[in-house]
Amino acid sequence: MLWNKKGLHGDAPKEVINWKLWYGVFVFGLMGAARGLDEGLIGTSAKQPSFIKLFGLKDPSLSKSEQAQLLGNIASMVQMGSILGALIAFYLTDKIGRLWATRQLCALWVLGITIFLCASTNGSLAMVYVGRFIAGVGIGQTTVVAPTYLAEIAPRTVRGLAVCMFSGSVYLGIMLAYFASWGSRMHISSSTNLQWIIPNLMHIYFASIIFGLSFFAKESPRWLIKVGRHEQAAKNLSNLRNLDQDHWFVQSEIMDINDQLDREREATHGTTWFGPVRELFTIKTNRYRLMLSVFSQLLSQWSGASSITIYAADYFAMMGTTGDNEALYATAIFGVVKFVSAIICAFFLIDYIGRKRSLMTGITLQFVSMLYMALFLVIDKGVAEGNEDQTPSQKRAAMGAIVMIYVSGFGWALGWNSIQYLINSEIYPLRLRALGGSFAMTFHFVNQYGNSKAVPSMFIGMTTGGTMFFFSTITAIGLVWAWFFLPELANKSLEAVDAVFALPWYQIGRRGKELTQNIGSVNEIVSQEKEKMEMQEDVREMNDASRRV
Repeated sequence: MLWNKKGLHGDAPKEVINWKLWYGVFVFGLMGAARGLDEGLIGTSAKQPSFIKLFGLKDPSLSKSEQAQLLGNIASMVQMGSILGALIAFYLTDKIGRLWATRQLCALWVLGITIFLCASTNGSLAMVYVGRFIAGVGIGQTTVVAPTYLAEIAPRTVRGLAVCMFSGSVYLGIMLAYFASWGSRMHISSSTNLQWIIPNLMHIYFASIIFGLSFFAKESPRWLIKVGRHEQAAKNLSNLRNLDQDHWFVQSEIMDINDQLDREREATHGTTWFGPVRELFTIKTNRYRLMLSVFSQLLSQWSGASSITIYAADYFAMMGTTGDNEALYATAIFGVVKFVSAIICAFFLIDYIGRKRSLMTGITLQFVSMLYMALFLVIDKGVAEGNEDQTPSQKRAAMGAIVMIYVSGFGWALGWNSIQYLINSEIYPLRLRALGGSFAMTFHFVNQYGNSKAVPSMFIGMTTGGTMFFFSTITAIGLVWAWFFLPELANKSLEAVDAVFALPWYQIGRRGKELTQNIGSVNEIVSQEKEKMEMQEDVREMNDASRRV
């Protein structure tokens, strides 16, 4: 379990785990719901008769390929906007701070969804595209702002848990979106556009809640130190740790941050504004970090799990679930499975068994489930074509395929979904953290855009079975990559992570933790010095007492 014999706080004072810390984790973790809501709502909205009729998703004048293209355009427009959002997030996050970056992205999120919903008055696809693109600019920023903030405020013993609250909230959004669409299908007439408008209003509810709660959160002390606001940084860190400003733990953390910043400034002295970008691509250790960012996004997005989330109802129909209501209900249960899985992973696994072992276990589960679904669709081609005349053995195989969709969801929550945010918030030094995270999430949304747009056409061109074989192959490649290249960073301070990347490239993934386990951060050194000072003070008091006697 996450709480070992030393407790959640590990070697730190027990006060560091307090409600002020959890409030910040709650506010910024909740931003994960932005992505989850969209991924859960757009696919299920596209199954609502009122939505299909209004935007002509099954217009008989369109070929199957053109219908798939139209659905792909609508579904992927948020991902396209998110590319821009992730690109500008590093500048805004570093320029105006984590809190104000949060408030402006909430405003964009609400504006975009409002335009999208107003398309219900005239069926304008242009309004759908524009609205979803603007919403995407806001949603895309959440994947940089929230993980960066969470990694910066959390003590290292719960950093994995804190960042995983963001990925867990993705599934909270997905689960609520699935149930909202299923409920509206059951209880709201298909003759009114309220059938899909009401579920999509959840976007506005969540954005408003996050916007309001952000005014009671504390700005990241690491960002404040970076911009020279040292007094406010000490005050905020003291508040987040629930300790006095002159407490040795607070002072050691401040020394840790300043030490890393001083080293970074010395290494980049005299560079222009373009210096951080050049530093990211030209320094050998940073190129390895970039490789981790690129491949973690590339392999995760093309493993197929994201497409299952967006087009879940279609996947259940492919595996033999009959009827739109039944497919939406199965999709809602799928949301519950993924949400519960994410919570289990965050609280019990990611910091306990480590990032690498969690990822490899999740990828293995995902590979087995994807391969089973691929074999099933190739062998029993009739089920994907809607043929309900199955033998008892075929029905059992179809039930197994449905179960495998749930298994793939658990594997995704345990593996890629947690790691793709956590690793990118941990690996970069403070000077490059927002820039590196922005680059990673830009690449994330480029691939998610391509995936969500391509999958409907892949089902037609490659067949459903061929598509699943493609996903299972990418998943297997991801397993090998994680084993060789991904370092284990659990229980390392953000400032001590540099030691791992200073190793030769072929040792970082396989032996990084082992070779750097005795390298302490400034925090640990200060703790040791504190103990020495206390011992020396005790000796002096004993000597004084002896002289008086």
